[in-house]
Amino acid sequence: MKVLGIGNAIVDVICKVNDDFLLKNKLTKSTMKLVDESEFKKLLSNLKIEETISGGSVANSIVGLSQLGNKVGFIGKVSDDNLGNKYEEGLTKEKVKYLYVKKKEATPTGTCLILITPDSERTMCTFLGTAGKINENDINVKAVKESEILFLEGYLWDEGEPRKAFEKAINHSQKVAMSLSDLFCVERHKSQFLNLVKNKLDITFANEQEILSLISEKKFDEVINFSKNLNKLIVITRGENGAIAIHGNNIIECSSKKNLEIKDLTGAGDLFAGGFIHGYINGKTIRECLEKGTEMSSKVIQIIGARLI
Repeated sequence: MKVLGIGNAIVDVICKVNDDFLLKNKLTKSTMKLVDESEFKKLLSNLKIEETISGGSVANSIVGLSQLGNKVGFIGKVSDDNLGNKYEEGLTKEKVKYLYVKKKEATPTGTCLILITPDSERTMCTFLGTAGKINENDINVKAVKESEILFLEGYLWDEGEPRKAFEKAINHSQKVAMSLSDLFCVERHKSQFLNLVKNKLDITFANEQEILSLISEKKFDEVINFSKNLNKLIVITRGENGAIAIHGNNIIECSSKKNLEIKDLTGAGDLFAGGFIHGYINGKTIRECLEKGTEMSSKVIQIIGARLI
């Protein structure tokens, strides 16, 4: 297997809202907030659902990799319920090997409410459900060892059982890539993430906000200095300023695509990572990896949802 992803198995529920809805519900635009089941249902009660689809950050990247012809697998915890069955069907349809045997759990399958505002930004409210209860027994060690790259998401990191699952997977992997996932996520786990980036990860994906927060700096020059000293592969998306990869003293930049009809930014980072990893595992140059990531993210932001058709 080329790439094995481990992440939150979440069913995305996509709705369009105006900015007033975010203000009224005290939601910060473009971030992810964890909510309980009752708050999730309350938020959804007055909204029209545009689309329901299997999601989760790493799962989106893995589907992108599968669509590009790579042999990939995914581990994510769902319950044996209606949404769990839909989730598994969604991955299987995309030729992703689902390496988790679902069973009836006390907590239902996780769900993410994706709120799209008129500026195409997405704000997420996530009820993790059983996805957030992943533990070391859920990790298929054989699959981890046999994959060329293990791809993880920062969203999955949490103290207790999920952290043990994370560490078990890393300890058995050949090479590890991880996305920092979200600004609030970085701020919540800053010291642990910094340790992972410095000592455990071979490839780190982040956007500009996330990496600046991680190293507690405000100027992007400091990000470059930090990354150079690490001598690991740090890949950063910068919105309109394109993307940059830093590996030791090598700094490679790629400009963003222009004149796109942007409909929804959901999945932009996920598909960028998928495109980049596709290039990486197929022996492309870092520049070509950046270009493939940019191409994939440009396609997904022109449709609703985080999966290319």
